[in-house]
Amino acid sequence: MKSLIVSGLLIAAGTSGVSASGIPSVGDFYLIARTDAGMFRSSHKIFKRPSRGLHEVVYCNRTYWVRPYTVAWSEIQVEGGWHVRVEYNQGKGWFPICEDPERQVSLKDIGIDLNPREVAYDTGDQSSGASRFGEIGRTFRALNGSSATTDANKTDATANR
Repeated sequence: MKSLIVSGLLIAAGTSGVSASGIPSVGDFYLIARTDAGMFRSSHKIFKRPSRGLHEVVYCNRTYWVRPYTVAWSEIQVEGGWHVRVEYNQGKGWFPICEDPERQVSLKDIGIDLNPREVAYDTGDQSSGASRFGEIGRTFRALNGSSATTDANKTDATANR
């Protein structure tokens, strides 16, 4: 039964709130870096709804919400010679929405006065709240009626007393 609950929590954590999963869905918007020949290099998901840790920006007169490291990433891509634009997933390919988003929004525009590399490669808390696993843990503890932190070294025998 516990494994069923944990599996459900893992699925719910991946589908609730703002998720930047690695699999684009129809209707998703991304900043996409491409070569001069139009070949995909890398991307960052951007959002149409506000959520914790996201900043409101406007690209080509359309409002989106982005993570700070997405803005930093776009600046770094352009410095590296790649072409970045906002693209929309139509389900059968990508539709360009906006050219040169890095010229429209900078880190300073969202209140961050740091070098883009400091922001993009920061391994600390990204100010977007707790990690997915932290959220799963809190939810699991709430279901069990406990607010204490779980001990990773507990065995099933201890938990089933």
